[in-house]
Amino acid sequence: MSERPPRILPNPTGPSAELYRFWARGELRLHRCAGCGAWRHPPRYRCAVCGSPAVTWDVASGRARVFTWTITHRPVDPAFEPPYAVVVAELEEGPRLVGMLDGIANDELRIDLPVVVALEPVNDAVALVTFRPA
Repeated sequence: MSERPPRILPNPTGPSAELYRFWARGELRLHRCAGCGAWRHPPRYRCAVCGSPAVTWDVASGRARVFTWTITHRPVDPAFEPPYAVVVAELEEGPRLVGMLDGIANDELRIDLPVVVALEPVNDAVALVTFRPA
């Protein structure tokens, strides 16, 4: 049996690079507007709510609920063996994250399923999001 190729990793720049560095250290930090307090993800240079450029990097709880998902049945990336689920989960703070699913069968997925974020560091600059049942 041959080994699967490695996952394709993001090469983040700008505010996203800082986000991935926090995640690589195991810190689920997200942008939060210092002007109005709105969470913002992905990171951006200005708040979509009030337009402020002022930002903090606040720690999110990691608690979320499944918002939607897709099951991939055809081989798209050789690093993944289909079928696999890609999940969009809404954090209790409001932002939505996209990640892989672990610890539950694809046919057990449902809307509002409680999940937690697990950050999987790949190197010093990048960690990837995986969701596990809460």
